Amino acid sequence: MKPHDALRRKLLKDTARASGLMLMSPLMAGARSMESTQKEKVLNIAPGRIKFGVVNINHGHIYGMVEAVTRGGGEMVAVYAKEPDLLNAFHKRYPNCKIAKSEQEILEDPSIQLVLSSGIPDQRAPLGIRVMQHGKDYLTDKPGIITLEEFAQVKKVQKETRRIYMIMYSERLENKATIKAGELVKQGAIGKVIQTVNLAPHRISLTSRPDWFFDKKRYGGILTDIGSHQFDQYLYFTGTTKAEVLMSQTGNVHYPQYPHFEDFGDVMLSGNGGTGYIRVDWFTPDGLDTWGDGRLTILGTDGYIEVRKNTDVASGNKGGNHLYLVNQKEMIHMDCNKETLPFGPLFVDDIINRTETAMPQADCFLATELALIAQKKARPMTFKK
Repeated sequence: MKPHDALRRKLLKDTARASGLMLMSPLMAGARSMESTQKEKVLNIAPGRIKFGVVNINHGHIYGMVEAVTRGGGEMVAVYAKEPDLLNAFHKRYPNCKIAKSEQEILEDPSIQLVLSSGIPDQRAPLGIRVMQHGKDYLTDKPGIITLEEFAQVKKVQKETRRIYMIMYSERLENKATIKAGELVKQGAIGKVIQTVNLAPHRISLTSRPDWFFDKKRYGGILTDIGSHQFDQYLYFTGTTKAEVLMSQTGNVHYPQYPHFEDFGDVMLSGNGGTGYIRVDWFTPDGLDTWGDGRLTILGTDGYIEVRKNTDVASGNKGGNHLYLVNQKEMIHMDCNKETLPFGPLFVDDIINRTETAMPQADCFLATELALIAQKKARPMTFKK
């Protein structure tokens, strides 16, 4: 071996050890690898169980929302959006969906039971209120509400109308490994849950973002926006029904050209079911093979679970939906890509039966309320220049 090759190998080894990547080696060597289920369950649910419309499509999350409701037997019959380019792209994908001339046309259509929206965040709660007042249920992209004042009004109208106001927390509801983690926790696989740690980096993709993306008054702040997913997971996995924000901070540490933008935030929580830590940021490097290396760690009294949601850089396992379970007896790696996503069918069931099987309304609201409180209480971050 040439001297410079030996030096290079030593540097790589030392760098890996310093970064913590070497800690994965004994885990992978001793872990039992398996698929979480042998065969994906095919849901043969006929369309037409409900009819739904779409109003405003400013974020690409609308496509996942449509697919989820369609999997549950929903039939999309109409769409309305002001932006011709967004509308044309949407209609190209769903050519059988009628293009409505106005929002009102959808709201006043008696055949439509549900309205979906991924409009600009500051427009989502006002639209949801109008939807409920027209006797329809509502599914919105996150953040579904961006101020505490809006939150109070939404709760009031929801209570008066008894309609469903649902927020699509897709990082739990539409991630197969996270779904599997929920099943394992309910089965007692790691004992009583003590804490969740949720890390949610995102790629900023500056050139593709609209102006409203950088205006805190329009998107609500980083904890309100992408952080809402993590508050949902904290509540779900700990079983918390009452919680307090112990600490929160936000800042713009890297993008001075966007003075109304936040690129980092974190939160500490304490509740009657457990504690939680949340970190969200816009610092996914371009070298990563996906938009964010999202990780969820669930600590229990008898073990822990870690979910690698979108990628697994340390082990070499390709793609996302990887789950690691460590208990008192062994270490297990589960590939969860064959799991079935239950949200769409359950949500359509709830619309038909007036139940709360997909997510209780109180849990949906509490996750958003905690995010809004954390955002309002957040201490501004200041770094030395």
